[in-house]
Amino acid sequence: MRQFLDFEKSVAELENKIDELRHMSGPDGINIAEEIARLTEKSDKQLRAAYAKLTPGQKVQVARHAQRPHTADYIDTLIADFTPLAGDRLFGEDKAVIGGIGRFQDTPVVVIGTERGSELESRLEHNFGMARPEGYRKAQRLMALAGRFGMPILTFIDTAGAWPGIDAEARGQAEAIARSIDACLSAPVPVLATVIGEGGSGGAIALGAGDRVMMLEHAIYSVISPEACASILWRDPKQATSAAEALKLTAQDLLQLHLIDRIIPEPIGGAQRDPQATIRAVGDAIAAELPDLLSLGGPTLVAQRREKFLAMGRDGLT
Repeated sequence: MRQFLDFEKSVAELENKIDELRHMSGPDGINIAEEIARLTEKSDKQLRAAYAKLTPGQKVQVARHAQRPHTADYIDTLIADFTPLAGDRLFGEDKAVIGGIGRFQDTPVVVIGTERGSELESRLEHNFGMARPEGYRKAQRLMALAGRFGMPILTFIDTAGAWPGIDAEARGQAEAIARSIDACLSAPVPVLATVIGEGGSGGAIALGAGDRVMMLEHAIYSVISPEACASILWRDPKQATSAAEALKLTAQDLLQLHLIDRIIPEPIGGAQRDPQATIRAVGDAIAAELPDLLSLGGPTLVAQRREKFLAMGRDGLT
């Protein structure tokens, strides 16, 4: 069943009516094809109009939509001969971060991403995509593996943030995130990061310090969630919509601020409407960016990546 967001209520009513009409039609029924076509055209028009003027608050809803494709879906479609790798060799396995080796269009790659899960059981298994220190240390291990064997790194980001529990803090959450960022910055191979849903705080940047940082059209990327920001600034989580406006968390804002490198278009109605088309678009974007990076040597990649992120700080201060 398709899940509709608050601002899609008028579209939901039309699509429910279309479904009713389709169930009514049959060999001995009245021909209602014209009415279905009329309602479908009206529904498509309303959907296009709604998604052409999404507010930052509405983009937050779209980015968090449960039916958007997840990291596992991208791996299944884009990566051939994928071999998952588990564990950080220090504490244990964290299923909020998944990764391994495979081939992207015949190029051997290491893939790392945060995985939310698609239904309640898998969401609990993957801790809703919120990693503990062992997840980030697993990512560091895989990045080191990529550097050792000269394989590009593809990361997929979809997390509300790192797990804030006492157990994570006890095992060095901040240190693990910092070292994961350093591993991204120091990798002597191309690093392509794609925000496919929600990119939240250090939990996202831990996998996001790449040569190319790309975002899906309706994804978000921010230092803090709108709800947490509103709780701090206004002492009222209901001000999350205002916080979303102020945070400049949309792909369009971040491209304008030179904090990301590319926006990947989504189907009308968001990635959840056509997951396979979205995955193909991400694959095309990676394929477009990867060849230029593969032509560069390790020292050049590291130097350019370092300068890229240092420039963000300098530009922000001037």
